[in-house]
Amino acid sequence: MSDGIMSKAATMEIPISSNGDAGSLPEDDGLEQDLQQVMVSGPNLNETSIVSGGYGGTAEGIIPTSTIKGCLVQPHSPRGPSISPSASAASRMASQAGASAGSGLHQPHPSPPVGGEEVVRGIAVEKFDIVKKWGINTYKCTKQLISERFGRGSRTVDLELETQIELLRETKRKYECVLQLARALTNHFYSLVQTQHALGDAFADLSQKSPELQEEFGYNAETQKLLCKNGETLLGAVNFFVSSINTLVNKTMEDTLMTVKQYETARLEYDAYRTDLEELSMGPRDASTLCRLDAAQSQFQSHKDKYEKLRADVAIKLKFLEENKIKVMHKQLLLFHNAISAYFAGNQQQLEQTLKQFNIKLKTPGAEKPSWLEEQ
Repeated sequence: MSDGIMSKAATMEIPISSNGDAGSLPEDDGLEQDLQQVMVSGPNLNETSIVSGGYGGTAEGIIPTSTIKGCLVQPHSPRGPSISPSASAASRMASQAGASAGSGLHQPHPSPPVGGEEVVRGIAVEKFDIVKKWGINTYKCTKQLISERFGRGSRTVDLELETQIELLRETKRKYECVLQLARALTNHFYSLVQTQHALGDAFADLSQKSPELQEEFGYNAETQKLLCKNGETLLGAVNFFVSSINTLVNKTMEDTLMTVKQYETARLEYDAYRTDLEELSMGPRDASTLCRLDAAQSQFQSHKDKYEKLRADVAIKLKFLEENKIKVMHKQLLLFHNAISAYFAGNQQQLEQTLKQFNIKLKTPGAEKPSWLEEQ
């Protein structure tokens, strides 16, 4: 019994040298190679499984360790013949290597369909063309602008339209000054009305607590309350005046000036492509130059049409703006004059009649401010 146990122990014993390599016996070379291949797959030697190619491989590369140990480590006597791996183990290792090479840790990404590649390529080409056209247009316009600034290039000038545009810009600056002063007047007058309201409350309180001066405090309190009421009415008229001027300056005039900026940009592009066409026309006439000349002629015609269209739009907007400005300012200046005159004359009825004439509704405490369309 004991001889059998000792025989099995001797059979499972594998000589290992001091540096960790297998012994120098020639019969152990094949076993050493098989064990090294198994140990590379993972350090787990329990009765689990070894995954080919590392952890996280597919189920095809999983080999039970019990099968490997049963196939590779066979009982032998210390002095027996050389031990070689069995055919089953060799076939399993070969299939494992093939599966590992076939599957791997990461599956190769499937190539996108041909239609998808064409769509992506088409989008990229379209964006490149847009950037290219923008760069060429910017270069030409910058060159034209610098030439105009240094007096070397010619520019298209519409004297009548340029005069109207400059007059509009000057008018806008003056109206902005009027708007700023009107807002300052509104703020100061609002502070005055608030002070009159507080003073009237103080007089009324003192009339109740001072019997000997009750009458004097009483009519001063009534006067301040009346002034406060008329002041609130005047504030309503002035606020309407400020709102209308603000709409005229920051919306109507600004919209027209935005169209003017577009017109000036179109004029610069038109002159840039006109200059380019003139330079090409003065050069030699070969095959390549004729192709470039045709392209330049087409681009010039396109920018010319755009320039003429925006010039007509600016002329129409300037005309309508002038008519609208006269109509609005006639109404607002009349309102401002009548309201100010009635207030400082102490004519409460005329002040209220002025508000009714222009359909101005006073804002009651806690009510929302009406829109500009409702005020109109």
